[in-house]
Formats: sequence, structure tokens, C-alpha cells
Amino acid sequence: MNVRRALVTGGAGFIGSHLVDRLLAEGWHVTTLDNFDSFYSRHVKQRNIQRQLNHPHFRLVEADIRDYGALTASIAAPYDVIVHLAALTNVRRSVEAADLYRDVNVGGTRNILRLAGSLGVRQFVFASSSSVYGVNPNVPWQESDDALMPVSPYASTKIAGESLGREFSRLFGIRFIALRFFTVYGPRQRPDLAIHKFARMILAGQPLPIYGSSLERRDYTYVDDIVGGIMSAAAYGGSEFEIMNLGSGQAVPLCDMVRHLEKHLQQRAILSFQPTLPADVPQTWADVSKARALLGYKPRMDFSLGVACFVEWMFSQMGPDVIAATWSKGEPQPAHPRAIVSQSTDR
Repeated sequence: MNVRRALVTGGAGFIGSHLVDRLLAEGWHVTTLDNFDSFYSRHVKQRNIQRQLNHPHFRLVEADIRDYGALTASIAAPYDVIVHLAALTNVRRSVEAADLYRDVNVGGTRNILRLAGSLGVRQFVFASSSSVYGVNPNVPWQESDDALMPVSPYASTKIAGESLGREFSRLFGIRFIALRFFTVYGPRQRPDLAIHKFARMILAGQPLPIYGSSLERRDYTYVDDIVGGIMSAAAYGGSEFEIMNLGSGQAVPLCDMVRHLEKHLQQRAILSFQPTLPADVPQTWADVSKARALLGYKPRMDFSLGVACFVEWMFSQMGPDVIAATWSKGEPQPAHPRAIVSQSTDR
């Protein structure tokens, strides 16, 4: 029997842990690389991978993607695919920490590509972002549209990552697939992202900060649909370099997202309208026809049902009274003091 091996960077995070669950379930041997960054609680990530730690085909490597020496010292096995999810991802935080974001997201990506070249890895899947489109008004966004209009350092680092992939694909014969994720949500979602954070605030009776109007739209994509797209990209055998959108193909107004949370939490939200923030964009909306054609990608999750699944997961972690109480006490909070609710961040 042919053993398939995958290296997943950022594998203890939200999307990464779901992907590793899927890989292990399908018989892959998986190495997870994560540095347990302090942006949010280490305990959250440890809980994500708790069941995986006892799996015979799972290995955890704790290292920083900026440290190439540590990477080469701890990762030497051949891999059929590298899925590179590790990154700093909060859009608004990137405005104040642009140098750090470049070091991690660009320098770190270069290191993982160097590692792929040294190990002879043929397949490389890169987590890019809908943020690269920025304020491009031509929705739904298509990969063929060259009018990228990023408005945050985070978005710029993802464009740089795609360019690095093109470079390494030509130099080292690596098949590089960049997947532009659109606002991923679902169980294990990061506590700073809007659906998760808003749910806690609603239960605590705290006002939700709405930056701009409530009509901004996001292409919310359920995590299982994203994982399905990643799995298909890992098996893709076509051209040497591709960029593809992974979204739901629908744009949901922020007011509708809040309405679905109210429905499933059975509690009304209090809205506090604030001025628009510079790093925010008015809308995200994916044209997924390319991923459908090349990967057979077909998002399946209805948004309301997806929110219900998230709420069910959140209550399974702790009861609603505990959730409300911990939020009222200010916990859990993002480690960065200005890491306020991110409506735009894809991951």
C-alpha cells in the first residue's frame, strides 16, 4: 500500500486542524508544523489537535517558519504535498505590525518553499486570501482580473506569497496552487473573528461594533468546504502554477449574519455603529467557476445551517452562561491590544 505523506504548516489552527482531521481519516501520514503563536491562547490550538496527538500517523513539530535552521533540523522526511497555512492573519493588526507580517508571511513562506525544494516536494498548496482583491468593485471577483487593490499589509503579503510561488515553481519544478480563501467560518473558528466574537458578545449583552454600515457583504465559506477544496488541490495534476478562489459564491450582508446569529442564539444583538476602518473593504464575493472546473470544487453548506453548526460547537465547548461570563470579564481576548473584531480576515 502506497503511504501518502503531508506536511501542514499552521496545522494546529482553525483550518489546519480540520484539514489534518480529514487527511488522517483518509489514511495520510501527517506532520503538523506550528509555533503556537501567542496572538490567541495556546490552549485553543492544543484543544484543536487533542485527538490527533494519539494518532499513530500524526507527528507534531513545534517550530517557527522564520527559522530555516530549525525547519531543516526537524523536518527531513519526503512528502507528497506541503499545505502552507501558517501566517499572521488579522487584517487590522497588520496595519500596525507591517514589518512583522512581512517577516512571517513573506520570509516564512520563502523558507517553506526552500524546504520544499530541498526535500524534492512536487506539490505545494498555499493559503492565499480574498484580501488581495481589496476594493476592486468588479464582483464577483475572478482570478483573471489583474486589478488587485489591496488595502492592508496583510493582503500585500499574500500577493507576495503568490509571486514567490510562481518563482519557485519555475526554478524547482514545484506545482504551486494558491487558494484564495474567502471569510472562513465554522467550529474552531478563531476567537477574534466576527462570527465567533459576535456570538460571545450577544450572549453577554455587549454591543457589537459595526464599522461603517451593516450592509457590508462577505462571502462566508464553511470550513468543511474549504478543506474539500484543499484536498482537491493536493491531488491536482494539471498545470504547474494556478491561483483559484475558494468561497461560497454568495455575498451575505453583515446585517444578515447578525440576524442568523440572533436566530440560533435566541437572543437579540445590540449594535454600535462606528466609523469605517481603513483596512476594511466593503465587500468580498468569489467567482468559484475556475475551482469548480479544475478541482471539482462545489461548496455545499447553507449559511444559516453553517452558523447553527458553529453555535452548536461553541455551546459544546462551554455552556452559554459560561461563554457570556467569560466575555464580560474580558476573556478570551486577542493578545494584541488593538486586535479588535475582524470582519474581513479570511482565516
